[in-house]
Amino acid sequence: MQFVIIGGDAAGVIVLEQTTDVSYSACGMPYNIADADREMDDLVVRHARVFREKQGIDLRTGHRVESIDRDSKKVKGKNLRGEEFGISYDKLLIATGASPIMPDLPGFDVPGVMALKSLEDGKKIKDYMRAKDVKKAVIIGMGYIALEMCEALRARGIEVDMVKPRPVFLPWMAEELASAVKEEIENHGVGIHTGHKIERIEAEGNTLRVICPDLVLEGQMVLAAIGVKPNSELASKSGLELGPSGAIAVDRTLKTNDEDIYAAGDCADAYHVVTKQKAWVPLALRANRAGWAVADNVTGKKTELQGIVGSAIFKVFDLEVARTGLSVAEAEKSGFDPVEVVIKTRSRAHAHPGSTTIHLQIVGDKKSGRLLGMQIVGKEGAVHRIKAPSVALHSKMTVEAFSQCDLAYAPPFSPTWDPMLTAANQLLKKL
Repeated sequence: MQFVIIGGDAAGVIVLEQTTDVSYSACGMPYNIADADREMDDLVVRHARVFREKQGIDLRTGHRVESIDRDSKKVKGKNLRGEEFGISYDKLLIATGASPIMPDLPGFDVPGVMALKSLEDGKKIKDYMRAKDVKKAVIIGMGYIALEMCEALRARGIEVDMVKPRPVFLPWMAEELASAVKEEIENHGVGIHTGHKIERIEAEGNTLRVICPDLVLEGQMVLAAIGVKPNSELASKSGLELGPSGAIAVDRTLKTNDEDIYAAGDCADAYHVVTKQKAWVPLALRANRAGWAVADNVTGKKTELQGIVGSAIFKVFDLEVARTGLSVAEAEKSGFDPVEVVIKTRSRAHAHPGSTTIHLQIVGDKKSGRLLGMQIVGKEGAVHRIKAPSVALHSKMTVEAFSQCDLAYAPPFSPTWDPMLTAANQLLKKL
């Protein structure tokens, strides 16, 4: 059997990768950029030669697939030298990932306006910062990558302004928690400008200007971080079905509507465990797990993935930010009758030194009593706490059942009643 993979990172035997980088830690790029002396290649997990020499994989970098002929079961494209190639397959995996969204506005193509998605992007950003001695930058967007890059640039002593068209800072987050994150960022000297429509970017010498109707922000570098989109054009052109956000639609075995074609990673959709509906949440664990599942299924071991609950964590300066499951708005959209509780409490026992403030939101369904989601923000304990409600969501637990969980206690780590249990008990009064 000839198994062909298009794409060479987390999910993705002949492997066709259009770039020269294959296996690397994309999530580590903002932290690498924060260190001027660290090489971007430190993030490479496994070099191409290892796949070729030690694992016997026919890895072909610099090969861009341009079409999939499903009738003849062949992929076609060109290499870096412009030479055409065609490769037959018995089974095919599309693992083309996602690409940063670049607004179709004047000036977004000028030097110094960049996005961060690939290892090559990271190298270009670090090289540009070094060559231009960047002292000030503007970040367009306020999502995960934008917030992580905000911290990375400030660690390099670079002044940062963040701007976005929508008026709400973090629309998916409970307002009290989002305020805590915003305050943390502003306390580190970052300008946050919400509700400003971007019209264009102008370049004058080494200065780039982000022009809004009521605001002009200047810097030597502009980072566009307004989100990503699935690289599903190749699949769509070949007649494969698409799902939410234009991602490639797959079943629980990662199979598309073509019996011999699979899709995995950021280009493919997933089932949401809570809503039981299709969703597109491009995160690292899902990509890795999906790649393993495809390998199982292609080699004859049937594997079905339960799905995702949207667990995500990130760091913003001294704050840990964590979420799992649904927000109130997402729950309403999915047909639930959501009720929430937001608490502000201590991360450790009251008499133990070093305790810090922790903010927590819990969401439940008034009709069924089911736990729907949780968000946590704090200087300690947020990231590891979120694992418990994530497991509870996979187990379809009610708020009452979660409130009875025997969570561990010791004064350096938690109050006797963990904040998650306190919040659950308060939510029970509303259900």
